[in-house]
Amino acid sequence: MKSVLTIAGSDPTGGAGLQADIKVFRAFGVHGLSVASALTAQNTEGVISVIPVDKNFFAEQLNVLLKDITPDAVKTGMLYSRQMVGVIAETIRKYSLKNLVIDPVTVSSSGVSLIEDGTLDAIREQLFPLAKVITPNIYEASVLTGISIEDVTQMEEAAKELKKMGTENVVITGGHLEGEALDLYYDGFSFFRIESVKREGEYHGTGCAFSSGITALLATGHSTLESVKKTKEFIDNAIKNAYHIGKGMGLLNL
Repeated sequence: MKSVLTIAGSDPTGGAGLQADIKVFRAFGVHGLSVASALTAQNTEGVISVIPVDKNFFAEQLNVLLKDITPDAVKTGMLYSRQMVGVIAETIRKYSLKNLVIDPVTVSSSGVSLIEDGTLDAIREQLFPLAKVITPNIYEASVLTGISIEDVTQMEEAAKELKKMGTENVVITGGHLEGEALDLYYDGFSFFRIESVKREGEYHGTGCAFSSGITALLATGHSTLESVKKTKEFIDNAIKNAYHIGKGMGLLNL
């Protein structure tokens, strides 16, 4: 069986973070490995606080695991500090890890910052050049490029700038774009628009699940574009069948 590693924060609701990643990996038929970057106090209404994992223990989690198992793909989600980013970049090189997917998480759905100052710069400089694909949403793409994104043309401009940062492929997720749920894929040569119905309501963990699905499919030999298209369908179905067990956002049916 193929194995996939997620490096992400813990979400007590199970709707996002490494808990959701593991669910997605299982749905795509791969074994899920996980290394925690942070603990969060949150529920379906929002994130209250974040405690990062100690840098040395974070590195130990990775090294102990990777001395035993070499995953077929790796994704990163919430990375709280620049030090963590440095550890990951060093680890990827040390173990020659392939199929790296970067979900450059910056804030929670409720608007709470999930990284310390300087972390996003470190992700861009140290991890993007190692990545098979990055999956920022419109807000994250805007922060990374300085381009205010309000339509598809601006998404394309941002994708070009993101590609220049060293990643092999870019996907900007457009679920927050007014009126449509359009994801834009760019490989440095061509743009591909991947559309789905925009469904009513607020849903927790869509970005985590999307990047996890892509990672799982890369591990099983799918091309990057094929992985994105198949995961888009998976997420649309998970949203369509979402459920509410709390007072806030819906949880994807993964």
